[in-house]
Parts: sequence; structure tokens; C-alpha cells
Amino acid sequence: MASHSWRDAYSGMSTDNIKGLVLALSSSLFIGSSFIIKKKGLKKAGVSGIRAGSGGYSYLYEPLWWVGMVTMVVGEVANFAAYAFAPAILVTPLGALSIIISAVLAHIILREKLHIFGVLGCALCVVGSTTIVLHAPQERAIESVAEVWDLATEPAFVLYGVLVLVAVFILVVHYIPLYGQTHVMCYIGVCSLVGSLSVMSVKGLGIALKLTFSGINQLVYPQTWAFTFFVLLCVITQMNYLNKALDTFNTAVVSPIYYVMFTSLTILASVIMFKDWDGQDPTQIITELCGFVTILSGTFLLHKTKDMVDGSVRLPKHMDEEDGMIHEGIPLRRHDSSNMRSP
Repeated sequence: MASHSWRDAYSGMSTDNIKGLVLALSSSLFIGSSFIIKKKGLKKAGVSGIRAGSGGYSYLYEPLWWVGMVTMVVGEVANFAAYAFAPAILVTPLGALSIIISAVLAHIILREKLHIFGVLGCALCVVGSTTIVLHAPQERAIESVAEVWDLATEPAFVLYGVLVLVAVFILVVHYIPLYGQTHVMCYIGVCSLVGSLSVMSVKGLGIALKLTFSGINQLVYPQTWAFTFFVLLCVITQMNYLNKALDTFNTAVVSPIYYVMFTSLTILASVIMFKDWDGQDPTQIITELCGFVTILSGTFLLHKTKDMVDGSVRLPKHMDEEDGMIHEGIPLRRHDSSNMRSP
């Protein structure tokens, strides 16, 4: 009887969800591996030329670096395709697995030490990802790109889109000129807000291409090209401000905060547009949210401890090298060592 009720509650994943899951997992594998391959290429290129960190471009002549780039492109394509088959609430959080793969491969290949709390962070990400996979909603059946456009033009999502554009406009016009160089949330806010719209556009375009490849041509619909335009516009904007954030602040600060904001807003946008939670009971929704929070905890733990080796801390970007003092905590503001005052 108990077994029967368990099967009723978990009837299994749909074929599309399984395809999306496999694509998302392979995407994490390729992207996580690409970081290590590119780093090996950068190190190899730095031996015979000017290092990238010093402004050199010798890595462009290093085949290993290009192998890493191709690997990353393959991963991004797989991630793009995953959105065509599975809901964003399943695909987006699984991006954290690329962090695990990168950390593990760095430990094995690059001989970078993985702190015991980093291992715990990896375990939390796996547990959270498994929880989401087991309770993710089924992908709704869509027969044309026009259906996706109808969902995108419903009042609730239009309101969300308008609020996002207003928030981005205020950040770009008012806050970034004043606080962009000192507050990481300015750049990451723009990336995450625009990113949530880009994922919805990617999903619309992905569904159109999936239907086209299956024999139902969607390229004749103007909505397909509208989604293509929005994808290009959003991705260019997103990458522009993400590069500014990475160039200004420590990667260990940017990565986890961006992951949290981008994933949270993407799930919110998907719930509003595709109504992912409409067919689920409160228990499933709460379980998915718990899985998401578990992944967030693991991600923060991984980034927080990645510079810790056997109880010591390596020199981070926000350390004052002149007085040797480590400024602990998450530096949400950029530290300028030349202007730091002693306590």
C-alpha cells in the first residue's frame, strides 16, 4: 500500500524532462571541465609569452586554450537545448554542478587543494540538485511558438518585464555611475534582472527550434525572430555588465552572488510565465525550494572555502599586501588598499 502511494506521488519524469536533465548535466560537465582546460592552456602559454593577467595574448596561440573554449561552447549549446525540453526551475539550479566539477578537477589535475568544507559544499550541491530533479514540475506541452508568445504577453509576465526594465534603467542611469566601482550589487543586479528575461527568451527560441527540427516549421512565425532579437539583446547586455563586475571585484564574491540572484529571478520569471507550480501541491513546491536553498548553501560554502588550505587562507584580492592584514568576510564593496586606513 505504501509502495503504491509512493508511485502515485512520484509518477516519474516525462521524456522531455529526462532529455532536459541529461542536457543540463552534460552542460555542467563540459563547462566545468572547460575552466580547467583553459587554465592549463593559460599556464602553458604563460611559460613562453606574456601572461594574460599581465595583458598578454599569447594564449590565443595555445591549442589547449582553444580546446577549452570549444568545450565551453559545447556546454553552452547543451544548456541552451536543455531549456527547450525542461522547465527553468529544473535546468537553472543544476548550473551549480559545473562549480563542483571544476573544483574536483582542479583538485585532481591542477593539484589545487580542496578544503574539507569545500567537500561538504559539493555534497550539499549534489543533495540539493537531486531534490530538485526528483520534485521538478513536468514541462508543459507546447505546440507552437505562438503559444509561448501568448504566455509572454499575459498581464502578469508583462508586469514583471516592465518592473525589470524599470529597475535596470534606474540601476544603469542612477546607481552605477555613483556606486558601480564600489558596490558589487549594481552590476550583478543588472546581470541578474536581464538574465531572467534572457532565459525566458532562450526558452521560447529553443522551443521554436525544437518544433522546427521535429518537422513543424516555426521559422515562418515573426514570434520566433522576436525571441531571437530579445536573446541577442539580453545576452549582450548581460555579458557586458558581468564583465564589468568581474573586472572590478573579486571573482569569489561575484560568482556566488550572481548565481543566487540570477537563479532566483529566473525561477520567479519561469513561475510567472510558464506557471510551473500550477500543477504541484505545496509539499512539492516547498521541497523544491528547500533543494534550491541547499544548493545555494553548498555554492557559498565552496566559494568561501576555496582559498582555505589546511586551516590557512591564501592571499585574496581584497588583502592589503603592505600591512599583511586579511580583511575577512564577503567584500560587497571594493577595497582600495591605497586608501585603507589602519584601525
